[in-house]
Amino acid sequence: MKLKEYRVYTFRSVQDSGWIECDNVTTLVGVNEAGKSNLLLALWKLNPASGGEIDYLKDMPVSQLSDLRGQQESVKFIDATFEVDADSASKISEEVGCVLNEDDTFMISRFYDGHYELSFPDGNWPEEKAVEADGEVEEVDQEVANDAPKEEKHYSHEDLLNAIIETMPQFVYYSNYGNLSSKIYLPHAITWLNGGNVSGIERNEEQIRTIRILFKFLKLDPKEIQELGNGPENTNNQKSIEKFEDKKDERSILLQSAGAQLTKKFKDWWKQGDYKFRFEADGNYFHILVSDAKRPDEIGLELRSTGLQWFLSFYLVFLVESEESHKNTILLLDEAGLTLHPMAQKDLANFFDALSEKNQIINTTHSPFIIDSSNIDRCRVVYVDKDGYTVASSDLRQGNDKLNEQSIYAVHAALGLSVSDILLQGCEPVIVEGPSDQIYLNMIKNYLIAHKKFSPNKEVVFVPSGGVRGVSGIVSLLGAKSELPYVILDSDKSGKDYLKKLQSGLYSGDTDKIIEIGSIVGKENAEIEDLIPYSLVAKFIENKLFRDCEDDAFEDEYDENNAILPQLEAFAINHGVKLEKGYKVKMAKDAKNRLISKKAPDITEEEVACWKKLFDKLFPKKATKRS
Repeated sequence: MKLKEYRVYTFRSVQDSGWIECDNVTTLVGVNEAGKSNLLLALWKLNPASGGEIDYLKDMPVSQLSDLRGQQESVKFIDATFEVDADSASKISEEVGCVLNEDDTFMISRFYDGHYELSFPDGNWPEEKAVEADGEVEEVDQEVANDAPKEEKHYSHEDLLNAIIETMPQFVYYSNYGNLSSKIYLPHAITWLNGGNVSGIERNEEQIRTIRILFKFLKLDPKEIQELGNGPENTNNQKSIEKFEDKKDERSILLQSAGAQLTKKFKDWWKQGDYKFRFEADGNYFHILVSDAKRPDEIGLELRSTGLQWFLSFYLVFLVESEESHKNTILLLDEAGLTLHPMAQKDLANFFDALSEKNQIINTTHSPFIIDSSNIDRCRVVYVDKDGYTVASSDLRQGNDKLNEQSIYAVHAALGLSVSDILLQGCEPVIVEGPSDQIYLNMIKNYLIAHKKFSPNKEVVFVPSGGVRGVSGIVSLLGAKSELPYVILDSDKSGKDYLKKLQSGLYSGDTDKIIEIGSIVGKENAEIEDLIPYSLVAKFIENKLFRDCEDDAFEDEYDENNAILPQLEAFAINHGVKLEKGYKVKMAKDAKNRLISKKAPDITEEEVACWKKLFDKLFPKKATKRS
């Protein structure tokens, strides 16, 4: 199953967080004390893999504790919406006797007394499953089944709730990562790993976990390593001495192999140096030694940078536990990687992407270097509202709420860093107005590349400027080193006004580098959304924007010959629907996910030709001279 969104209520610093949409990787960005950790902790306690007990004395807001502490059974602290995958749908349907389909969504809620409640969009619970009678399938009359006494139903809602709880992902919360020590005393390690205690030394569970994972990754048994180093039974017996030498050689070979394995695999992720690891055992001690090309002398791990120690420990924990105990789990990572060098933090962001192929990840940060500027839509800004409560928002535009400016700073800094990356790495920049433009154009680029319609010579980076007013600033930075970059503008009023300003100013000699969406799609007032086939946004419009409009459907009134956004906004006004801030970004993300899903709608040749027309303008083929 996939977590689609969640919402926290009446939990520590949170009164109502607002809906937090979740991607494969979701980053909660905010300053210290904004309440980012509380948004993770509430989600962890929805269905924890371990720990995560509900403690109303600590978890209820202090200001409301005296009023609410006797009402735990009626106070909800979280809602979460999940999308069902094929395997889960099949398993639950078979177990319960209902018809739950792939891509169906449900909402699960948890209360302070620990109980759960289940609901489905618009109250449409799964239908009863057809039953077999005398070898034939008998259809269930749904109206009769719904009205039947509980004991006559083919399935109960309680059974469905229990099956869903049993099947839905568990949450694993990390805030301490237990850095490895370069010198491990094997007798103590063996005792700890077997669940025992060492007199006079307090157990450090995080470090014990990392030691266990180290030996698991290296496929070494610490007890065997210790025993292979035990001296000869009889120092006066030649055979006993030779046996001891053989065991030492065996241990040496095992440790060399383990060091080579870690060196090779670690190199794939850590880009800050070419590190070599070597393990050696001396008596009862196990040593981790590190060297690199610049500093070939081997020294203990704990004498290297804190960042290297942290990343190695983190790398081992997640590489091993993802195979071992992270199946069907969602990882919650609190302030991971803050001790790393900025470039290493970028490596960590790439590591998150790789981990997310098997596990969804939600992480918190206040560092712009951990924000993936190519997927800025994954960010959710967390800040404290005027009443002192934690809220989250996917609206990344500065100035809409003065209270979130400090939290949003990291996001805008990340966008500035992406400009630096382009200057340093020689990427091909294209300036766009906002995050939704970036999402759609990355989606189109990847589609055209996959279908061999576009073959870029350089990495293409779409840089959101935060609206038309930010275009000039980004152009000034990028144009300082090379020729002016291409700019894509909407053909709405603000886009047209800014087009004239650019044509008479910065781009007076390069007007062909400004591309209006209207010139591509042939519509008045066209915006980026008009590049997108209606089939990709239809479900979002129907199920998200206008799901409460029972009598009329937007699709029945939609005119494909005119710009879609004015039609959406007019339909909303006519039907009393308030379109929330940031809905365009959510629609873009949904379209991107739908295009890469198994049930993606077909894209017509005409639609692909429109996309190719834009990219041909952005990257015109240079004419070659005839010989």
